[in-house]
Amino acid sequence: MGRTAILRDRVARLKGLSPARMRNAWLLWQSHRRAQREPSCQGPLMPPGAMPMSLSIEPTTSCNLRCPECPSGLRSFTRKTGLAKVQDASAWIHGMAESLVYCNLYFQGEPLLHPQLEGLIDTCRGHGIYASTSTNAHHLTAKRAQSLVEAGLNRLIVSIDGATQESYASYRIGGQLERVLEGTGHVLEASRSAQRGTHVVWQFLVVKPNEHDIPEIQRMAREMGVHELVLKTAQLDDPRDGHPLLTSHREHRRYDRDEASGKWVLRNPLKNECWRMWQGAVATWDGNVVPCCFDKDASHVMGNLNRESMKAIWHASAYDAFRRQVTSNRQGIDMCTNCSEGSHVYA
Repeated sequence: MGRTAILRDRVARLKGLSPARMRNAWLLWQSHRRAQREPSCQGPLMPPGAMPMSLSIEPTTSCNLRCPECPSGLRSFTRKTGLAKVQDASAWIHGMAESLVYCNLYFQGEPLLHPQLEGLIDTCRGHGIYASTSTNAHHLTAKRAQSLVEAGLNRLIVSIDGATQESYASYRIGGQLERVLEGTGHVLEASRSAQRGTHVVWQFLVVKPNEHDIPEIQRMAREMGVHELVLKTAQLDDPRDGHPLLTSHREHRRYDRDEASGKWVLRNPLKNECWRMWQGAVATWDGNVVPCCFDKDASHVMGNLNRESMKAIWHASAYDAFRRQVTSNRQGIDMCTNCSEGSHVYA
């Protein structure tokens, strides 16, 4: 790990800021601030020419693991499971290329289960859009690592939630730590030999069974030469006394025990504001647009990119009404009540 690698990655994100994209980002920010000052303002909240500056695309809802707080792992979706069609998803990116700065090629599921993920990365690269994805690394073979790097992947987040097989598998159920380490090695090697490498991030989700592993995972990251390590607090659907994942140390969790009620509550003031509603959107594998990554079961569909443009969806009355609800009564939206926007996310 090193500051140079992190700085290089942050600079790479900014390289996609063409004059048109900078103007668009400024429009979004100004609109967001106006919505805070004048939540009851007349007319649409979103300026006519503004478009999302980031897009998350879900390659698939399928996953090879069974993590206990994840709908993919629990197989608990009410929506269909499937694979994004690369031709369709590439068309979504093409249609938004003038405004997009950042594309997250993940939402729910394991992205590397999509055999043509590199096609989407290549589309982003062709438009100068920073491309990122996240993986549990069980399908990160030497060949796949090489193809991801060659396609132009800017950032790869590898979930590594334990320093031993026992602590890792307590959350990543069905997973093998050895395969995560091997996969990390493959992509680091491919990046070293490439003209333009991939920034490799280890993401350590801190839960009770692995909390004691933090010093060791920091040592392992330095030893392997991982570019960046982030410690992330966990989202829990039902935080309570005795919860098997609730950490002992306050700095490693998002929740506090309310002394009056005895209940565990999110450490988040839930202000009536959310930058996510202005800067980007999420597209499910089949093209449904939802407001953010907390809408995991796609309960708030704003439109479908296979039937209408993002411009039409982004400026539709349904999206405007949702933004207004966020700026007037965010606590009244179920998915927002456990949201990380404004929470203590990184330990």
